[in-house]
Amino acid sequence: MNLKEYKTKKMNDPEFAKAYEEIQPEMNVIRAIIDARISQNITQKELAERTGIAQTEISKLENGTRNPSIKLLQRLADGMDMVLNISFTPKASVRK
Repeated sequence: MNLKEYKTKKMNDPEFAKAYEEIQPEMNVIRAIIDARISQNITQKELAERTGIAQTEISKLENGTRNPSIKLLQRLADGMDMVLNISFTPKASVRK
């Protein structure tokens, strides 16, 4: 059984599905940070140097052990020469 099949099977468990949905906003932020950094072809160390945020803190953000403030997200975006966008999307359009 591969990971996709395992997830599909687990999503049939209502308790698992609820927990999975609850963690998605945090996972989306983590994925956005990682994707943005990789798209700029920079390491955590380089991003730390650009932002003044310790590399260990960037690592914690990317592995989900620290939740970022909006101010911290803005510093990361500035360090990658990017614009921070936060949006609210109707749930119905996300599930489609």
